[in-house]
Amino acid sequence: MEKPIFNKRIFWDVVFENIDYDAKANFVIERVFERGDVPDIRNCFKYYGVEKVTEALLNAKFLPETRMYLASAAIDRPLTDFRCYTLRQSNPTLFPY
Repeated sequence: MEKPIFNKRIFWDVVFENIDYDAKANFVIERVFERGDVPDIRNCFKYYGVEKVTEALLNAKFLPETRMYLASAAIDRPLTDFRCYTLRQSNPTLFPY
């Protein structure tokens, strides 16, 4: 299968050409949902399939809050199913002043 086409800015901290899309699938999926645009997310679904993307997102340790809502809508699962959501609830932040 052909490598998916992602924007290089998503993987700014790694050597883009050396990414192993199959061995590091969870890393790639989490990073695409964290920093990618809609075309990147579509390419992620095309390459990995709905089941693999759903599994990776539900087990992710961290996603920004806005991206959690995006992921929830993309895979049609409630926020309470996400590991990163429950971790965030168990570690509340300080009051914003």
